[in-house]
Amino acid sequence: MNNTQTEEKSGDFSDSLYSEDLAPVPESRRTWNTWNYAALWISMSLCIPTYMLASSLIEGGMNWWQSILTIFLGNTIVLIPMILNGHAGAKYGIPFPVFARSSFGTKGANIPAVLRAIVACGWFGIQTWIGGFALYLMIASWMPSLALLPRVFPESFRLETGPAICFFLFWLVNMYVVYLGVDSIKKLLVFKAYFLPLSALALLYWAVSAGNGFGPILSQPDKFQTSSEFWDFFFPALTGMVGFWATLSLNIPDFTRYAKSQKAQVMGQIIGLPPSMTMFSFIGVVVTSATVIIYGNTIWDPVVLAGKFENKIVVSIAMICIALSTLATNIAANIVSPANDFAHLAPSKINFKKGGYITGVIGILIFPWKLIADPNGYIFTWLIAYSSLLGPVGGIMIADYYFIRSKILNVNELYISGGNYSYQKGYNKAAVISLIAGIIPNAPGFLTTVGLVNKDTFPLWIDNLYHYAWFVGFGISFAVYLILMKSVKQTIEINLQETT
Repeated sequence: MNNTQTEEKSGDFSDSLYSEDLAPVPESRRTWNTWNYAALWISMSLCIPTYMLASSLIEGGMNWWQSILTIFLGNTIVLIPMILNGHAGAKYGIPFPVFARSSFGTKGANIPAVLRAIVACGWFGIQTWIGGFALYLMIASWMPSLALLPRVFPESFRLETGPAICFFLFWLVNMYVVYLGVDSIKKLLVFKAYFLPLSALALLYWAVSAGNGFGPILSQPDKFQTSSEFWDFFFPALTGMVGFWATLSLNIPDFTRYAKSQKAQVMGQIIGLPPSMTMFSFIGVVVTSATVIIYGNTIWDPVVLAGKFENKIVVSIAMICIALSTLATNIAANIVSPANDFAHLAPSKINFKKGGYITGVIGILIFPWKLIADPNGYIFTWLIAYSSLLGPVGGIMIADYYFIRSKILNVNELYISGGNYSYQKGYNKAAVISLIAGIIPNAPGFLTTVGLVNKDTFPLWIDNLYHYAWFVGFGISFAVYLILMKSVKQTIEINLQETT
């Protein structure tokens, strides 16, 4: 066997490891060029959560340039593991769950796949809540009685009946699109590509006009009393910005497996990710800063802001468009990847549709309305929390691919039980230990942040590690993995020589 991909299934491939969705993409089907990847990132960046990402920094106390700089730095940092992990997809045509087998083992790869999938479920829930709440505001503008329905959920749910009904209705629409298949969303993606930038510019125009020009808006000062207060907010915020795309920094091979060349995926991501995130975030920063001037308080949620417009027709059009663009983003960004990840658990039993339904159910159980109820929950509970799980996975995969295997994989062996990537009963203990080592230091800070333990339970410096969760997890897992794999590296090098 050689280290190139196989276009047809080999008779040696295990049914538990192989399916058409997980198979290597043959070179004849690798057609994505630089601008395809740039367009992909522009499309994924232009979404309501990106706007909320920027506006949450304003609500948290930053001024406009501090917010923009933090977002740009965060996206530039996460671009590095994005490109590094994308290399394997472009070289071998394999998706993320299969790539993870080389470091975690043929069965152990389910661990990072499930972690990644659960995070995607959370994002699916958040996007579905945004779309559902947009529908609620539209309907409530015509039927005010919707806001007066008696509460049916427990107080602890923090969920009003009217928004809940619209949320579940929008959830059903998402599940129906999954039933129809991904192809049904193509027209909505085109609609989003044209409408969302135009609507964002229209919102910017409104903010500048109503806020008496850029001057008053951009002259809004930050809310920090001391430089210490700023840095205490900046580093967790930066971690949150990195965490925003920590998901894609792992499963980017799901997209780069279609690349014409390494240059296409590298340049496409450089052109597409930091600039588009920064530009769209700028609109969020300006509009949010303008709400302080216009309404006297910060409104960081664009859906709530649009609901304040007095013209019912304008509100209705805005909310329908938000719902449609959110639907398109949700299916493209938050269904495809977890569906692949869940399919990896049992390729012969779980297909795309079943994976999509699983995503939908978990997306409800995560209580997305709580995650985005305020900026602290969005940044500290959601973005930083899952970055503490995904950072270690990224550290392990990069250490294995670049420093242990020198970017050489035997693709056929990735689909064979008992092959080179089975390790011990399908699990690489070094990867599992490294993963745990990277997660543990961030656990005390997470428990303190969500209120499961008292603030004085752990020393302050241990709690504060959580503010750097992605960096801490990535660095520790990276180092531990290299140390644990040092003893077997020579054996792997011999196998690589035989492979080539």
